[in-house]
Amino acid sequence: MSERLDKYMIHGVTGPNEYDNNVSNNWYTNYIAAWTLRYTIESLAKITPAKKTALQITDAEIDHWQDIIDNMYFPYDEKWQIFVQHDTFLDKELRSTDTLTDADKPINQNWSWDKILRSCFIKQADVLQGIYTFGNEFDFETKQRNFEFYEPLTVHESSLSPAVHTVLAAEIGREDKAVELYNRTARLDLDNYNNDTEDGLHITSMAGSWIAIVQGFAGMRTFNERLSFAPFLPKTWNKYAFKINYRDRLIKITVDAKTVSIELLEGSALELDLFGEAVQLVDKLEKHDYHK
Repeated sequence: MSERLDKYMIHGVTGPNEYDNNVSNNWYTNYIAAWTLRYTIESLAKITPAKKTALQITDAEIDHWQDIIDNMYFPYDEKWQIFVQHDTFLDKELRSTDTLTDADKPINQNWSWDKILRSCFIKQADVLQGIYTFGNEFDFETKQRNFEFYEPLTVHESSLSPAVHTVLAAEIGREDKAVELYNRTARLDLDNYNNDTEDGLHITSMAGSWIAIVQGFAGMRTFNERLSFAPFLPKTWNKYAFKINYRDRLIKITVDAKTVSIELLEGSALELDLFGEAVQLVDKLEKHDYHK
């Protein structure tokens, strides 16, 4: 607990961005710590008193967790109206990745480690990782402001990075950027973007290619115990399709230039959301001219 601000803080951590070490109040770390406590309290409410006693969890302990949740410190900048990656991030020289030369990239092979740590460049999604993971807890404008600030600073020198950015870019309507980042995750090793394919293939980027299409282009979400889609078709594509297993159901989604088709191949009927509207999936449903 910081006596100065009367807030709980976490110091000396490395968040998802591995190009920033030993920082104080990494926004993602603080957020997920508070969420973990919140989830634990919600889970404890579902168990029997006997089980709670067996776990030796006291009401005082739960009250303390709730106090941490209510008073966790989350760095925020009023000027930019963004979540700040960590306490001193905005004190760095801020410049976008398009100022890097070909000789600079990838910076993890061409710069000294201390130069990387002093720079503003981000290896992979950090604040945006939190916004992606807990997407139902942030509104459109918050996602947009943070994406537009952080993505231009991100060098994507982790195979984990492009897919997350693809999903967020698609969600805020940056379809061309979403396709650009999809191509990066899908072709990471084919085009040797990070000059490290010789070390082995990146399984994470292979999974990221699937995530980029299913959660990015098709807009699949499962927040609040409900399946939803909000697809678009990349301008240079004719069609894409995939299948998912969802709660003892096999569902096929097909998207082309004119129609979104959702087909129940196995399992019982299901209510889901398509472009924000509740629809009943019994066997097959189609939405035509969906992009209007």
